[in-house]
Amino acid sequence: MDQNRILYLAAKDVERAGVDMKRIIDAIETVYRYKGQGDVEMPSKIGVHTRPNALIHAMPAYIRATGTVGMKWVSAYPENFRFNVPQISGLIVLNDEQTGLPYCIMDGRWITAKRTGAKTAVAAGFLARKSAVSVGILGCGVQGRSNLEALCERFAIKDVHAYDVDNEVAKRYADEMSAQFEVEVTVADVPADAVRQMDIVVTAVPITKEPSLVIENEWLEPGAFAAPLEFGSYWKPEVLKSADLFVTDDVEQMFYYQSMGYFRNIPTRGQVHDLADVVINKAPRRSSENQRIIAMNLGLAIDDMAVASLIHKAAEDKGLGVWLDM
Repeated sequence: MDQNRILYLAAKDVERAGVDMKRIIDAIETVYRYKGQGDVEMPSKIGVHTRPNALIHAMPAYIRATGTVGMKWVSAYPENFRFNVPQISGLIVLNDEQTGLPYCIMDGRWITAKRTGAKTAVAAGFLARKSAVSVGILGCGVQGRSNLEALCERFAIKDVHAYDVDNEVAKRYADEMSAQFEVEVTVADVPADAVRQMDIVVTAVPITKEPSLVIENEWLEPGAFAAPLEFGSYWKPEVLKSADLFVTDDVEQMFYYQSMGYFRNIPTRGQVHDLADVVINKAPRRSSENQRIIAMNLGLAIDDMAVASLIHKAAEDKGLGVWLDM
């Protein structure tokens, strides 16, 4: 490591590094094995909030097994569409394990999108039915795309029902995803049509403290697996509380967020299991075809560090990025 320089990877460099979804899914599953074994250090997120329903979070983590340490500084501003700029933005900094010196800064948007989809696929791999072929996507933006991409990597998906509050967005999604993944994508005119009879349901709408409770209990089929990405603010309480199995990527952080006004309608602490424990077979997995299972992941810094490490290595091998003086 050159202690006097930092490699900067712009968004185009991160994408051109060429790390595919399969490698990302494998990296996410591996880091949750490390988490289950107690081999990561990761405090709860801290943040500031300059607008209603907006946030800027600091997310540090250390993966001891690989010597990867760093932080993501990420913002989520749901109203950014008004300014024609991304709703999610951020930077990831990697630090040297021995000296603490930063050696790489990279754009975090692509990584945030891909690792979130990958984690849904990891959770679904343990908790969804192996025979799952249908997916309901509610919210046809970046996460609606990355989650479908990851699920197609893990399952033989054939049928997708896609809903968005903007029907034109849903139509574009259907055209693009049908061509990209060779699946049949049907535009759902109402949310129920993207939930009923689906093996897997992903809700990728904005996170809000004042929930828009839309999804009804009877919509979610017996045996379905659901991945709410919006902290459950799209789901009626009875759906979340009646799940046969409820999983999150970090139980302590989930209840920390509950103290801040989120996750009002989730099951009690003793009924929530940690994804890392599921991965290492310490917590329950699917035990019957009829179980309704919900995995409500928060998005953790270890996800970003695991993927950023892959990006950094691939980018260096390809000579990507710009070197900056310290």
